[in-house]
Amino acid sequence: MKRLEGKVALITGAASGLGAATARLFAKEGAKVVVTTGKKVVEGRALVEDIKNEGGEAIFMKQDVTKESEWKEVIDELIRKYGKLNILVNNAGVSLVKTIEETSLDEWNWVMDINSTGVFLGTKYAIEAMKKNGEPCSIINISSIDAMVGEAGLPAYCASKGSVWALSKAAALSCAEAGYTIRLNTVHPGYIRTELTEKEARDSGLTPEEYFEKVGKLHPVGHIGEPNDIAYINLYLASDESKWVTGSEFVVDGGYIAR
Repeated sequence: MKRLEGKVALITGAASGLGAATARLFAKEGAKVVVTTGKKVVEGRALVEDIKNEGGEAIFMKQDVTKESEWKEVIDELIRKYGKLNILVNNAGVSLVKTIEETSLDEWNWVMDINSTGVFLGTKYAIEAMKKNGEPCSIINISSIDAMVGEAGLPAYCASKGSVWALSKAAALSCAEAGYTIRLNTVHPGYIRTELTEKEARDSGLTPEEYFEKVGKLHPVGHIGEPNDIAYINLYLASDESKWVTGSEFVVDGGYIAR
């Protein structure tokens, strides 16, 4: 039996990178996958077609994760189509390479709105939908090693990912104490080669290859990660194999913060 057979999964920011890898893997493991993205509509639709061509089931919805009304619309629509929601991966996120002195209030709010408020809204409305189905459910909030360690050039990003970590623990306890069959956990990637980190490279004045060689040396295993390195921990947390796991954090970072 496939590990996610019969489950419905919503993945935000799924048009590329970690989200796309997770969507493909979930579909291969039997989940019905709802792919959402705010701007990369062409890429999101193409991903859904690829999943269908590979024998999986998926649909695409455009979504701005900072808009409460759009969270309601997306979840209402997927409930109408599939009847339930079992898995949410709050993956949508942005980064800003600036020191705290360089960061404007508008830039701070932009990062916090997407990385923190978007996760709050997704968690809130997913719980509301999940608690009604009585089935094992899982919310996976993508945080970062930068929730745990500082990065001088990423203060807004660090703060936003730290809030995801703390919020998820509180929500996990809330669900457990209410008797809901909903688990919440966070995943904390190290440096993974995605469009987000390629942008960080350019914002740092380096080519992606120069940047990845530089930061790869910071990881004891000697190189940065790939999107599937995160997709597979997401699969574990989405499946019933992790039925006794909630309120925890999973660091997947090539040993970065073990130093």
